Formats: sequence, structure tokens, C-alpha cells
Amino acid sequence: MFPIFSVTGCSLELLKTGEQGIVSFCKSQDEAILKKLISMGITRGTAITLEQRLPFLIIKVEDKLLTINIKTIRAIYVRIVDN
Repeated sequence: MFPIFSVTGCSLELLKTGEQGIVSFCKSQDEAILKKLISMGITRGTAITLEQRLPFLIIKVEDKLLTINIKTIRAIYVRIVDN
């Protein structure tokens, strides 16, 4: 009845632990969050892996592990990479 589809892009918040995405865009009304993302090296085309959800959100960007808050992670939208 419904065509088969898959989710290929989403907020970084929706990734499962261990999943990787490529940043499609960053969107926030808070200019400080956008500046923070740029300073961490998170820009369009950056590969990000969600390493841990609890007790802190930890992402891997290149060879760096970064702890970020939920407000910041909600500003990042990624294209999911099939492993």
C-alpha cells in the first residue's frame, strides 16, 4: 500500500550510538551556538559519529571526541552514512 522509503537525513539527535552522518547544514536562532559549532570544526561536509548518549552526548569529529549539550546537537542536521 505504501511505497518503501528510508530516512537518509535527520537531526544529529536522532542518530543511534555508533551511527555516522555527514553534516548537511546547521540551523539555530542562537548565533553563539553556530559560532561554537564552527570553532569545533563542525561545518557542512564534516563527518560526525555519535559515540555516546548517556550520561553525556559525545560525538567524534575527525580524531576528536567532543561533549556537547542537547541544544547544540539539535542544531546539527546530517545525511546518514550507511556502514
